[in-house]
Amino acid sequence: MTSAETTASTLRAPSAEPNAEARGFPLRRWLAPFAVAIALLSAFLTFVVLTGLTPIEPTSDVVRSFLMINAGTILLLVGIIVREVWQMVQARRRGRAAARLHVQIVGLFSVIAVLPAVLVSIVANVTIERGLDRLFSGPTKQVIQNSLTIASAYMQEHAQLINGDTLAMANDLAHARPLYDQDRMTFLQLMTAGAESRNLPVAVLMDKDGKIVASAETGVRLNYEAPPPDILKDINETEPKISVFPENYVASVVRLRAYDDMFLYVARLLDPAVVAQLKQTQTSAAEYAQLETRRLGIQVAFALMFAVIALTILMASVLIGLNFANGLVSPIRQLMGAASEVSTGNLNVQVPVNKSESDLALLGEIFNKMTQELRTQRNELVDASETIDSRRRFIEAVLSSASAGIIGVDASGTIGVLNRSAEKLIGHAESETLGHPLSDVLPELDEMMKTAREGTQRLVQGQVTILRDGHERNLSVRVSAEQTSQSRDSYIITLDDITELVSAQRTSAWGDVARRIAHEIKNPLTPIQLSAERIRRKFGKTITEEKDKSIFEQCTDTIVRQVDDIRRMVDEFSRFARMPKPVMEGEDVADVVRQAVFLMKVAHPDLDIEADIKQSPLPAQFDRRLISQALTNIIKNATEAIEQVPREELGKGRIDVVAQRENDDILIDVVDNGIGLPKVARARLLEPYVTTRAKGTGLGLAIVGRVLEDHGGRIELKDASDFRDGQRGAWMRLRFAVTGQAAKPENKPESKDQKPDVKPDKTEPDSEKNPPEEPTNGPAQATNNEPKIQEPTQEPTQEPTQEPIRDPADQGPNNQEPNAQKPKFKAATSD
Repeated sequence: MTSAETTASTLRAPSAEPNAEARGFPLRRWLAPFAVAIALLSAFLTFVVLTGLTPIEPTSDVVRSFLMINAGTILLLVGIIVREVWQMVQARRRGRAAARLHVQIVGLFSVIAVLPAVLVSIVANVTIERGLDRLFSGPTKQVIQNSLTIASAYMQEHAQLINGDTLAMANDLAHARPLYDQDRMTFLQLMTAGAESRNLPVAVLMDKDGKIVASAETGVRLNYEAPPPDILKDINETEPKISVFPENYVASVVRLRAYDDMFLYVARLLDPAVVAQLKQTQTSAAEYAQLETRRLGIQVAFALMFAVIALTILMASVLIGLNFANGLVSPIRQLMGAASEVSTGNLNVQVPVNKSESDLALLGEIFNKMTQELRTQRNELVDASETIDSRRRFIEAVLSSASAGIIGVDASGTIGVLNRSAEKLIGHAESETLGHPLSDVLPELDEMMKTAREGTQRLVQGQVTILRDGHERNLSVRVSAEQTSQSRDSYIITLDDITELVSAQRTSAWGDVARRIAHEIKNPLTPIQLSAERIRRKFGKTITEEKDKSIFEQCTDTIVRQVDDIRRMVDEFSRFARMPKPVMEGEDVADVVRQAVFLMKVAHPDLDIEADIKQSPLPAQFDRRLISQALTNIIKNATEAIEQVPREELGKGRIDVVAQRENDDILIDVVDNGIGLPKVARARLLEPYVTTRAKGTGLGLAIVGRVLEDHGGRIELKDASDFRDGQRGAWMRLRFAVTGQAAKPENKPESKDQKPDVKPDKTEPDSEKNPPEEPTNGPAQATNNEPKIQEPTQEPTQEPTQEPIRDPADQGPNNQEPNAQKPKFKAATSD
């Protein structure tokens, strides 16, 4: 792990080996600077040794040693860099934060370091090459050669001069040989005069052993060096031996004639400045020659030196770039790691801030402040969300407990809120409606929604009729528009089920019609009947012709018969308008069922009418006469429904009457295999004057429903297939409370139409004149036409008026309609 990775890893998770990491970190921290220092030092020593700036002679072994040292330091730097780069590549492969940026920064530093180093090396080598070329060029060599020639010429000239003086003075001394033997003083004077005349500060005679025999007195003291004896023995009389000495003098020695092994040694002083220049010239020429022989070595040394320096600079730059990248990437990696934590929802994360990082430290402080603000805002949002959620739960509780259906619709017409009452009213579950367009779920409200969107009214009210699963419901609808923060309207739709209210209004209207019919029609019936009978008695005897008498009898009989039919209908109207108040007494339901079944079996021996009493006795509080009347009416409707089935399809007609107790209710089920109930508008059969039979008055089931309501119950209309699989026909269930009190509202089915309470009057008991109530709206006629539903034309709610279907009893003998206009009814037929 690099130093940058070590710093960044502390943000995500603690190190698995903190002690080892603490021990390794200082080594990684100081190893690179130490290697760079060693490399620079070795490069510097190599430079000074190869350039001869030290006493160390740059021999091949020394050069090889220094090159090996430099190679070792370079390899050390390369190893460190390779390790760091490898760890960076591994970090990038693992997807570490800021790994790509780390590589880019190091690469940039490497390029910046490499280019100058390479350029400097190239320029330095070219400069050295050109400098050496210039140094060892022809003009330079010519100048040095000319200097050496001049120096040689100068020395040669002085040698020639002293050579001539030496031979001349030797010749003089050879002629003065007698003086040497006879008069040494004169000889010395002659010798001194000869030396002075020739500008020879030194003139001596010496034997073969170099011992001075005589010396000229020139007055100039010169420390000279006498030639050794081995040189003297090789000197002859004609060729003096000349030598130049560093003490700025030139000497010459020659063998003397006429003397036995005697030599003349003379010396002459030279100009010191000239001699110094001559020496310098010779030294420079020697050095130049030596430098020329070492040119290739110098070039190689400088190339290696620059290469080492360039590599050292490169490695140092790369390491510096690594350290810089680590210092730059480490806080960035910490920020990226912290940002990743924030993205997962952890707002408690904080990045360490190092003041030495300046701008990056400021960025860390800003990030920490941001996370603190986000944490504070999130906490506030959580609190607000909890408050909103609490309010939402409260509103949902209110909506779920509200009896009215409530639907929330957004501006696009999509349902967003729906309570349980609305689910029941529209017949769709919440999962089937939420997120769906209102026009698909409840298309009956399209016109009202269009009016609400037009904005002419903030509150739109109306009534709609919906049909769900064969049940028709009347809904009172209120649509209110609400302005949202986005300047778009949302809508709240309130639904109230007014089916029972409409039914009660219809029942009330029909009750009023029944009272008026009973009052207006019943009074003239008796005079009409009496008049017809009187006409028949008075004028029957006067008509003698058989044909006329027959017509007369038929007309009077028709009048009497039709008056009786009208009186029966008026009695039914009166009975519906003035339902008797039930007298609750303790009775046995099982006994009532057995008697009703027995009577109907006697009346219809061709049908199988069976009673199934689950419990006997079945005690309950009820009005025996009214319950018996209601049960008889339902069984009679069943027999009529069976009669409407063709014989080839029916087989054997069957009616099952099942009585049992369910919790606090008494259940009496009447199941037949007749034509069955209509699928459409089935609940309307319980309303007065709604019938599916051509001759029905539509009061039978309405009276049965009123009786059961007075006993705290209801009548339920079902299909026989729900009672017994595969059976055709209808299933009528009479449900009333054991105690005779009203049933709880939640036990009422959705299809039940509640009737308003009407104070009834007591009717006469069943007799021959007033038999059990004739069923007038029994099971539906399963024909290819819609069921006929008869209603009054004048009622509180708006209903479409259709052509009436009149009872044949309303027509005269000649099938002519009476002058009195009958109420109109709506026509419908069953399947």
